[in-house]
Amino acid sequence: MPADESSNAPSKSEALKFHYTPADTAISGSEDNPHAKATTHNPAVINAMTESFGDEVIGPVETYANEDTVYVSKDRIADVCRFLKEEQGFNYLADLGGIDRFTQEGRFEVFYNVVNMEAKQRLRLKVRVDEDNLHVPTVTSVYRSANWNEREAYDMLGLIFDGHPDLRRMYMPEDFEYYPLRKEFPQLGVPGSLPLPPQAPDGELTMDPFAAAHGSKPAKSYNEPEIEDE
Repeated sequence: MPADESSNAPSKSEALKFHYTPADTAISGSEDNPHAKATTHNPAVINAMTESFGDEVIGPVETYANEDTVYVSKDRIADVCRFLKEEQGFNYLADLGGIDRFTQEGRFEVFYNVVNMEAKQRLRLKVRVDEDNLHVPTVTSVYRSANWNEREAYDMLGLIFDGHPDLRRMYMPEDFEYYPLRKEFPQLGVPGSLPLPPQAPDGELTMDPFAAAHGSKPAKSYNEPEIEDE
């Protein structure tokens, strides 16, 4: 039976429509993408950054769906954030996080989404971090809200934010040797790396969080003994 006559196979006209842009041809305006917003395209702010920091603003600026992303030198990220806050009115840090690109050079990225509440402007900053030098200046002196975000990036990726007032792990134990959001970390965890509570009150610690996936059959639940009538 031809493909177009099959009742189970959707025709090409029925396929979902995606607004996809290849990485080498970024969108510069908002007319081609229905998700584009005017608040995220701010060339005047970027020009002011370039005039103040010169080569520390690493070009070209990436623009997708009318959203500008500016790469800056990691050594100047705190100064750039302070300039945006004090000189350009970006007084709110909406988000900060880390990314593992899993590349030989510039393996990690730290992104900063800042907002000018009054002017309704948004801007994304990024810095690249090499695997052999995981240090990044903290921006907590500029945005206090960066405190927990930087701690999470440290806990999950091992990025070290110099000058952070309390850089310690948030979720994992302090002596945990691994970073769960790195690409080489196994999806089923590392058996024995993090002892878990026993499955029964008198049982031993659980050393494998996914014992069933590794061939073992742990108890599914703990059945309390019946209470005898007095």
